[in-house]
Amino acid sequence: MRWTLQLRAWAGLAMAMALATAAQAQPARAPDQTLSGTLTAAAHQTYVEVPFMVPPGTERLTIEFVYTGQEQKSVIDLGLRDPERLRGWSGGNKDRFTLSATDATPSYLAGSIKPGTWRLILGAPNIRKDARAEYVARLWFDRAGAPPAELSAAAGPGAERWWRGDLHMHTAHSDGACLSRKGARVPCPVFKTLEAAATRGLDFVAVTDHNTTSHFDALRELAPYYDDLLILAGREITTFHGHANVFGPTADIDFQLGGPRAPRIADIQAQAAKAGGLFSINHPGLPSGEFCMGCGWTAPDTDYSAVQAIEVVNGGFAEGPLSGLAFWEARLNEGRRITAVGGSDNHDAGLDPRKAPAIGVPTTVVWASQLSQAEILGAIRRGHVFIDVAGTADRLLEVSARSGTDVAQMGDTLAAPAGGKIAVEVHVAGAAGGRVRLAGDAATLATPGDLSIGSGDQTLAFDLTADGAARWLRIDVLAPDGKLILLGNPIYLRP
Repeated sequence: MRWTLQLRAWAGLAMAMALATAAQAQPARAPDQTLSGTLTAAAHQTYVEVPFMVPPGTERLTIEFVYTGQEQKSVIDLGLRDPERLRGWSGGNKDRFTLSATDATPSYLAGSIKPGTWRLILGAPNIRKDARAEYVARLWFDRAGAPPAELSAAAGPGAERWWRGDLHMHTAHSDGACLSRKGARVPCPVFKTLEAAATRGLDFVAVTDHNTTSHFDALRELAPYYDDLLILAGREITTFHGHANVFGPTADIDFQLGGPRAPRIADIQAQAAKAGGLFSINHPGLPSGEFCMGCGWTAPDTDYSAVQAIEVVNGGFAEGPLSGLAFWEARLNEGRRITAVGGSDNHDAGLDPRKAPAIGVPTTVVWASQLSQAEILGAIRRGHVFIDVAGTADRLLEVSARSGTDVAQMGDTLAAPAGGKIAVEVHVAGAAGGRVRLAGDAATLATPGDLSIGSGDQTLAFDLTADGAARWLRIDVLAPDGKLILLGNPIYLRP
């Protein structure tokens, strides 16, 4: 009797530990359905199918599975059937998986999530006589409007800091190419891009292949191995009148601008917004024509209120006629609040890492509380971003503005009534010999003094007097030769 009670205590403890471990990776909300049961020796070397109903409108199914009895050598393997076919078999190597029309955890097949009776397959290769294995399966049915599912788990601790990443890269799933082991130029496999990003020391990346979702399966397979690198879901929507990255969702988004599903660019933007995506216009300063059809942004009827970011620095184009700087500043002068980001637009993971457009050149640097998709994209929406043009590992630009007790950083709004005194502080690292440059229509209100950077880590300060108008102020850093090396996002002044 005492031994039986001890076994039950161990079983309860094992179940609690398994649930606690799985909870670290589960969706934030409670499960939509829970299945539970017990397998005994009668199930030894048999398959038990546990039916459940998938409701209409489900776009993603996520299942988490735990069981007890391991101390008695009990083993439960896992698989799944939809109303028509086998959707996968992971055996005993996964306790959580997800699948949708566009992507699935390895071992499982992407495809439509049809409503009706599905079956969780429980295989029992070993359950000893008198053993009991209690299981719990938790199910989530994501419908339209649910937060986008992340391709990889959070890759960093929950500590607010600067995170460095690349938001624009291509692989074999579109037009990315690199040298094979024999030296032939071939479509470049996804792992080469992630390996180059990890070698560079980046914290996050977005692989943004053109008009496709096929790369999401490959990224889900690689994500557990690259567990020190956050992989954001992304794709480049390529139209004849402009290119845009959409970050976050894996759901289908139409790219055939002018067609029946997307007559206007605003229709594509609406699809992206409905899926929970961040819409970022790419390389708007590039020419558009036979050399690069649609590379510049010429899409009529663009809803700029539905644009969250603009790729101001694409590869090596930081300033000059091919930069996105003038296009972005025109939107800021219209009163828009759109975040500047950068992207290498890399198409060859084997490029010299010191030169653009190598992966990480430029680097988008984001101030976020955690290295997760939700936090990184949320910080980009808020404008807590600067661009490191050369993609260094340590250059830093921090800006704060104070009015009374109110403090704002890049991307924030600061109350600035007419005559109000605003104190601005700029912290720069890794730019000795350079200088700070002020930009924006609030720059004329400042009394900056000497903005030379004399050391590798320096803080500069200056004041400005608000005039009661809505304005914006941006801080950039120039190298000793006058080239742009750090591009900031504005602080917005509002009366």
